[in-house]
Amino acid sequence: MGPQNVAFGIIAAAMVLAALRVVTTRNVVHAALYLVVVLAGVAGIYVLLAAEFVAWAQVLVYIGAILVLLLFGIMLTRAPLRPSTELDNDQRWAAAVVALGVLGLFVGLLVDAFGDEQFEPETATSAGDVGEWIFSVFVIPFEVVSMLLLAALIGAVVIARRDD
Repeated sequence: MGPQNVAFGIIAAAMVLAALRVVTTRNVVHAALYLVVVLAGVAGIYVLLAAEFVAWAQVLVYIGAILVLLLFGIMLTRAPLRPSTELDNDQRWAAAVVALGVLGLFVGLLVDAFGDEQFEPETATSAGDVGEWIFSVFVIPFEVVSMLLLAALIGAVVIARRDD
């Protein structure tokens, strides 16, 4: 096992632990800071894949812009900064069952779609190549992610809005 595999294992383990803390912590600011660790881990994996441009874009766009926007949203909506027990309910087991079902569905779909095919990554030689791939080959996933982020932003505004 080479040093690149060891580095990947360490980064992946840190990302998994931080992702679990994002969804289990009761403090919303701590959750945002754990999200920084997850997003920095993604940038680290991009560096391991020799995609430095995408790694820096990850740091600048997601950690530098999206997370700062999230923290501003938390502060401007006067979200409780202390842990709150009243936000919890008894639906954890139902959520776990649904999450495992969705995971099984996605794994089944991916195995059915790709099976034993080997993934041959293409190498980008410049930032222009990356831009061309994003807006030609990967335009549908790019648009889906943008719609998902928009829906998350609208949902956050609706949840944070207080009708007093």
